[in-house]
Amino acid sequence: MPLYEMRKFVAPEFIFGAGARHRVGVYARNMLARRVLIVTDAGVIAAGWLKEVEQDLAEQGIESVVFSQLTPNPKDYEVMAGAKFYQDQLCDVIVALGGGSVIDCAKAIGIVYANGCEVHAFEGVDNVDIPGPPLICIPTTAGTSADISQFSIIVNSPERYKMAIISKTVVPDVALIDPETTLTLDRHLTACTGMDALTHAIEAFVSTANSPIVDVHALAAIELLWNNLEAAVTRPTELAARENMLLGSLQAGLAFSNASLGAVHAMAHSLGGYLDLPHGECNALLLDHVIRFNIRAEPDRYQRIGTVMGLNIRGLNEQQRATLITSALADKRRVLGLSDKMSSCGVKYGDLADLAHHAVNDACLVTNPRHANIDDLKVIYGEAL
Repeated sequence: MPLYEMRKFVAPEFIFGAGARHRVGVYARNMLARRVLIVTDAGVIAAGWLKEVEQDLAEQGIESVVFSQLTPNPKDYEVMAGAKFYQDQLCDVIVALGGGSVIDCAKAIGIVYANGCEVHAFEGVDNVDIPGPPLICIPTTAGTSADISQFSIIVNSPERYKMAIISKTVVPDVALIDPETTLTLDRHLTACTGMDALTHAIEAFVSTANSPIVDVHALAAIELLWNNLEAAVTRPTELAARENMLLGSLQAGLAFSNASLGAVHAMAHSLGGYLDLPHGECNALLLDHVIRFNIRAEPDRYQRIGTVMGLNIRGLNEQQRATLITSALADKRRVLGLSDKMSSCGVKYGDLADLAHHAVNDACLVTNPRHANIDDLKVIYGEAL
């Protein structure tokens, strides 16, 4: 019997380092771009990053137009409007400049345009027949890793939940990962996106689809993110902390894009779509509660996570280990100023059934280390209430 299961590992070309964003014109030129659609949002525009990208493209003789009519947690109708704009403007390449919402929207715009159908048709795993146009990503947050992942998360607005679109066809062609772009992030968004990245790494490491290659990236990410998140929040202009957060986010993205995720993300997609809440904050609210549920399924892996977090976990039994890890995560959430209970975000007891209904159907739940049915999810949501 082989020691390791056969696994596939997918990653796009990426450049990591200060100034990487300025390579956008060269890559667009190599893609034979004539008219680029830049997908971005108001916050990125206000920070001044859009002007730089437009200038870098213009220096290569490439025209560009801007689509910025999207919101945090991008909606299905925003994607459809973006795809129509891309077509009407006769674009041939997409540049996504922003955080996870922007990049997810850009990915979905591309596949809607290429396949000529509604974005809802792509929900689930491997439901995208034709890849979108060439896509260059410049992330401006250290959290989602949408710039290198096989995921696009879009809100189903009529039903108020987040659809997970998972396909190698949405992996970007290139990611220009530049820590300087994260210097303009505010404290709250730094905390939210950092907790998102940490959740990616933890869930990938305990995923039923983990592999030795995933493990390397996941453990490196946990250590980087755990040790640098508070510094990035409290000293936002310190480039070293920002670099380590973005490197940790990249490592977490390489891990979860190939191992998928688990119950935290399945439940967070449902919660975030239901009340239009920041995704990272939803993860932070649920992470310790899901670990308490999961730890019996992978006690050794959670012990390794605790060790990488720097916790004195040796000699503890499973219950003591779970308490130490989850208490540390809850303390981190409070230090970062994130919500401590779902009720403080407007969730009511009567909402739990609807939340669990959507979460149990989320593709991320498939790779959770412990099987969770709808009643289990209701209980976990109740503990987080």
